[in-house]
Amino acid sequence: MFMLTKPMYEILPVSYMAIGATSLLMLDQGYAIALAIVMFTLGAKIYNMRSQNRRTDPLRKRKSGTLPSSVYDAVPFVYLLLATLIFKLFPSGIGLVIGIVLMTYSLYILVRRSSNRRHSSHSSQEYPNL
Repeated sequence: MFMLTKPMYEILPVSYMAIGATSLLMLDQGYAIALAIVMFTLGAKIYNMRSQNRRTDPLRKRKSGTLPSSVYDAVPFVYLLLATLIFKLFPSGIGLVIGIVLMTYSLYILVRRSSNRRHSSHSSQEYPNL
């Protein structure tokens, strides 16, 4: 059985999103754009699944918001996808500014969320003082 090394495995979701965003910017055929959006969306889905699995904050301390969790989890990726689409459709002027603002804000959200999500092995979860 073929297994990926840990560094390769860890960057896969981000790679899928980067390939999707780059393809979206570079290609003009309808089917290529649709496949680029699918690739980006699947990368975001995998990233969210891993992120939820790596949460370190206790369930009882999590705040419940007004948005459903699936929508809340997707917000930064929707902003990234919208920024990419704006860059493609309006490559100059106000489109460029809006795209940069959306992209910056989505990356800010992802960095803030990553503070409560750390990869840890089972042994360190069972024995936190190790």
